[in-house]
Formats: sequence, C-alpha cells, structure tokens
Amino acid sequence: MFGMDGDGQGFKDVKFKVVGEDGNPKTPKPGLGKRVGIIAVIVIVALFVISGFYRVNEQQNGVVTMFGKVIRTDTAGLYFKIPFLQQVHLVDITTHGTGIGYTVSDSGQNIEDDADGVMITSDFNLLNIDFYLEYKVSDPVAYLYNSNEPEEVLKNIALSSIRSVVANYAVDDAITTAKGQIQADVKEDMVRELNDHQIGLSVVNITVQDSAPPTQEIIQAFKAVETAKQGADTAKNNALAYQNEKLPAAEADADKIIQSAEAQKAARIAEAEGQVARLNQVYEQYKNYPLITKKRMFFETLEDVLPDLKVIITDGNTETMYPLESFFGENDTLDAAAGQNGAGAQNNQTTGTSINSNANTNTTNTNSGTGASDNSYNNTDGAEVEEDEE
Repeated sequence: MFGMDGDGQGFKDVKFKVVGEDGNPKTPKPGLGKRVGIIAVIVIVALFVISGFYRVNEQQNGVVTMFGKVIRTDTAGLYFKIPFLQQVHLVDITTHGTGIGYTVSDSGQNIEDDADGVMITSDFNLLNIDFYLEYKVSDPVAYLYNSNEPEEVLKNIALSSIRSVVANYAVDDAITTAKGQIQADVKEDMVRELNDHQIGLSVVNITVQDSAPPTQEIIQAFKAVETAKQGADTAKNNALAYQNEKLPAAEADADKIIQSAEAQKAARIAEAEGQVARLNQVYEQYKNYPLITKKRMFFETLEDVLPDLKVIITDGNTETMYPLESFFGENDTLDAAAGQNGAGAQNNQTTGTSINSNANTNTTNTNSGTGASDNSYNNTDGAEVEEDEE
C-alpha cells in the first residue's frame, strides 16, 4: 500500500502483515484461491445455462434466431437456447380487434373518423360506414420480418377492400339489407390481398358496426324512408297472413263443390244408365208384345201425370162439366160445377188434360187373344186424352 511521507512530498511503501491473536504473523493456507476460482466458474456456468432456458405460453409462438437467421419456431412449452448466440422473439397469436372508420378513446367511447369512414356508393351517394376488424398472427416469421408495420399494412388493405366493395352497392342497400353481403365480400377480398402480401396476419372476422348518411338531414330522410319501407313490409305481411287464412278455406270450399259435382255427375250417370237399361228391357218386351207394352206404358204415364192435373169429364156436347176432385177425397165441388154453364167456350182455356169419353162406348174391349194388332188398340173404346192447346 502507498502512503504519504512526513513532509507530504512523496510516497513510501507500506507493508501489511496478517497477525494472529498471539501477535505472531499468519501464513495463508495453500489452495484457497483455487477453490474460489472454481466456485466462481461454476456460478458463471450455472447462470449461463439457466439463462438459456425460456418458456412459451399458449398465447404465444417463439421465433428463435441465430446471427439474424431463423432457426425454428416454438409453440407452447419450455425450451433452451444458446445464450448470447441465439435470440427468442415471442409473438402474440391471440385474436386482436381494431375499428375502421372510428377510434376508441381511453374512456371507451367511439370517436368517428370521417377520413376512413366516409365512402361513396354505386349511386354516387356518401355513406358513413364503420367496421370492426378481428385479426391474428398466422405466420410469426412473416409477421416479424416481411413488414416493418404489419398492422398498418392490414388497415390499409382493409380500407381498400371496404371502399371497393361499398362502391358496388346502392346507398339504400348498404344501409339496410346488404350489410351481410358487404361483410362477406370485404372478408373475401381481404383474404386474397393478405395472401398476396404475406405479412403474417389473417382475418378472423369483419363486421359492419354502423352505416348511416354523413349529415343529420340525410339521416332523418333515410329514417323516414326506412319507416315507410317497414310499413310496406308490415302491410305485405298482413296481406300474406290474410291470404294464408282465406286461401285454405277457399280451396276447401272448391274441393267440396268439386266433390259434390262429381257425386252428382256419378249419380246422374248411374241414373241415366239405369234408365237406359230399363228402356232396353222395355224395348225387349215391346218387340215381343208391342200392344201390351204400349198399353202398360200408357197407363203408367197416366199414373204419373193425372195426380198433378185437374181432370174434367165431358161428353163433348154438354155444357155442364163435373170435376173429379170429390172422387179423390177432396171437397165436393158439384155446386161449383153447376155454375159453369157455357163452359164449352171456356173449355179451351182450362189447364190440364181432359178426357173425352165416347158416348157410344161403355167399356173398353181388350183383345186378349193372340194376333192382336195395333189397329185394335187404336179402335179400342176407352178414355181418350186430349191435351189442352193452351
């Protein structure tokens, strides 16, 4: 050790000695410095080795480089690198979000950004439309080395895609019904552009947050138009509901009418076929026995016609006519018939069928023998029906 001499003008050597408790000088033990050096080396090596271990969590990827060259990319886990020679760059691979057309303040409020939010539509109207973009790192190496500011490149690609897509839609569609299609078109265009630029980012989703005209006056006008459209849709839905309510009932009524008509048709056809069959049977009998068949048909016709007619018996000469109501159980009308003198002139006005009895004939002769002809039927004495001309 050096110290000052008495006059302060120089130094002189000062020697120290290690003295024990008894005052005798001590000599250091041999090998102590060597052990200290070994311990120091072990500590340094341990620190060196420990500094080479690193951990990558589940939300990250680790890119290991040596002398600026990428060696490997590590996923979640514990890894080792050569200290001082290799470096690890941890990249967050979780999903991130950003607004396009607006910014979020520190207090959480959305602030409109007209520079990025105002677009022009296909019908040359201005539209303020905001998007929310979700993205994540898909390639950590490209994210680190292919671009200095990959997020800024992503934002520019998003703005370019949004403007290109919105320009293909009318303002009414962009505000109301075409939002979903605009989102899909923008995402598809961005995916294609990101694959071309290879900046290591991928689009998770992009949604339209809001779309409105840029001024309040236009906003009010569009709201009025939207209200009118909603009213039209409501009226249309009510009309469809009424149609759905009435149409099944009308179809049911139509089916009922058709079924009734088909039933009537079948009944008429069956009845006509029955009548045809009956007429054929009658005709077969007529061919065998024409005279008897004619008589039977004549009497059957009278049975059908006479009950609904007013029958008057006259000999053709008398002016007194006797109605037949009393013979069918009706009230006696002989007194009324007595006042019908001169009815010969009125006889032509009487509605119905009058039976003119042959005064010279009392009975009807029926030839029951074989070989009866139609002439005998025509000469048969009996009732002759005369139709009223009126």
